[in-house]
Amino acid sequence: MVQAYEPDTGNDRAESQSTGSGSRFRSLLDRRIRDKGIWRRGIVLAVCAVLLTLVMVFHAEIPNIIGNLGSLTETFLPWIGVFVPLLLILGLVRRSATALIALLLPVAVWLNLFGGLMLSDKSGSGGDLTVATHNVNADNPDPAGTARQVAGSGADIVALEELPSDQVSTYKAALADRFPYHSVQGTVGLWSKYPMSSTRPVDIKMGWTRAMRSTVRTPEGEVAVYVAHLPSVRVKLHAGFTANQRDDSADALGEAIADERLGKVILLGDLNGTMNDRSLNAVTSQMRSTQGAAGDGFGFSWPASFPMARIDQILVKGVEPMSSWTLPATDSDHLPIAARVEL
Repeated sequence: MVQAYEPDTGNDRAESQSTGSGSRFRSLLDRRIRDKGIWRRGIVLAVCAVLLTLVMVFHAEIPNIIGNLGSLTETFLPWIGVFVPLLLILGLVRRSATALIALLLPVAVWLNLFGGLMLSDKSGSGGDLTVATHNVNADNPDPAGTARQVAGSGADIVALEELPSDQVSTYKAALADRFPYHSVQGTVGLWSKYPMSSTRPVDIKMGWTRAMRSTVRTPEGEVAVYVAHLPSVRVKLHAGFTANQRDDSADALGEAIADERLGKVILLGDLNGTMNDRSLNAVTSQMRSTQGAAGDGFGFSWPASFPMARIDQILVKGVEPMSSWTLPATDSDHLPIAARVEL
């Protein structure tokens, strides 16, 4: 008897391997679908995802009665997003479909709140005035170098905060060549390339001077420039977010700006609070943040070693922000910031 043999081709082996791989994948998928635990597992993780979402959506409703918890949450609100990757990893480890689907909620809300800051650069060209501000730190080991570094930004107007009385002359000498006009009021100072007038301290209810105001006469007209260093805040285990003195000073500063007779106003300084913090509403409700309107990213300025919040601010009223940015670190614990505006 004659028997015919067909050759064993590579195509047959490939087809067999492909069929086997597909079968294994379908088998794995079927087991996952039939695994009812995939929906029951991770309920706690899903609840955590929902709680994160609620905090971001209703942060303004968190009361300040106990330890100023609302303001503390708003100060570091963008950082709530760091919990999302953690929940994602735990959800994958737990093989929980419920947790992973619930995680879509905080992701969507975070992107809605902060995605514009994270993913878009709103800065533009143009502008006719560059301003900068820096909390130089009273313990700065190199005040002259810090002053020259900020002046090197090309700013037309520079505000400095936390100036110790025994170092004021050092700052003045370092900035004298670039800025022919200046004034120091208490622990804050203003240096300008353009003439200054009607310069005076501003009472922000602290008992000593940490705010000032001056009219700067630029080629495009007069602008009222305020410099402020609001009281520091602390996070204490027994007292929470101690910010009452800062809040009172913010209210006083807001009143002074509201009473300003000039239509063009620029506020420079360390407000010890972010634009999200409701306790600064007396100021922020009537002014625009240059970073929010024309900046790239969050623009965090403190602490300089690992910036986590933008508590140093450039705010404007009757002035158009064109660009806003942070400057390189100095020997201070804050980063200097700058902005270009159109008068």
